[in-house]
Amino acid sequence: MKTLMTLLTGAALAGSLTAAQANEIVVGGKNFTEQQILASMTSQYLDSLGYDVEKRSGMGSAVLRQAQENGQIDLYWEYTGTSLINYNDVTERLSPEETYSRVKKLDAEKGLVWLEPSEANNTYALAMREDDAEERGIETLSDLAQSVNDDEGLTFALNAEFYAREDGWRPLQQAYDFRVGRSDVKRMDSGLVYQALRDGQVEVGLVFATDGRIPAFDFRVLDDDQNYFPAYALTPVVREETLEANPELAEQMNTLSGLLDDTTMSNLNAQVDVEKVTIERVGENFLEEHDLL
Repeated sequence: MKTLMTLLTGAALAGSLTAAQANEIVVGGKNFTEQQILASMTSQYLDSLGYDVEKRSGMGSAVLRQAQENGQIDLYWEYTGTSLINYNDVTERLSPEETYSRVKKLDAEKGLVWLEPSEANNTYALAMREDDAEERGIETLSDLAQSVNDDEGLTFALNAEFYAREDGWRPLQQAYDFRVGRSDVKRMDSGLVYQALRDGQVEVGLVFATDGRIPAFDFRVLDDDQNYFPAYALTPVVREETLEANPELAEQMNTLSGLLDDTTMSNLNAQVDVEKVTIERVGENFLEEHDLL
């Protein structure tokens, strides 16, 4: 009888251990503000749902991806363009929908599942001061091209990398059929681009679409109406084994993904980078606002 009880107790403990392990989630994040916000927000959210969460943020992109492939990270937010270009070596120009479908298929072969993409797309963009863009009637890159071709005297601030890269400034002009003279382009560090645009030293600047300085400095991001820039849709990516152990995780993360777009991420980033609110508080406030805590 004692032996039977020992076996039953052991089996119960083993079952409890398996259940606990099934609910353990390691959440990763990269080493910049947006990713740190998302890692904190996701960790708080999953913790409130009963998961045993470990957060590992502040990692380099390649290291984080490798850690997920190796099973050390269960879940993190990745950008479709980063996986397409950096991890899968695809240089073909694809639409946002094609980009997502391609990385979903390619990464599935590596045991990674792309959940529903958010509407936040942290890609390159051109921006103007809101009042200036409104006065000139410029909403899209096609509008901008028309203004350049009408010789309205616009000056541009770009970082050196984008100016020189083969899929950067020169082919952008070709795609939209406009031409800016060298004297009207100022090359500088990315951080200085925002300052130059804000201070009126240039009319147009190269930005990242979800940067917190966009709302803080009242910039208008011009619509890339010909889809020139690669899509970098922010999407939760989870290991297949983790999802099999926690099938409800897909719906839970898709709920969070559905709340994010460019404006939302820009505002969240601005709270940290401009208003100096802590990353943890920004994530907590967002979750409470949407009744997810």
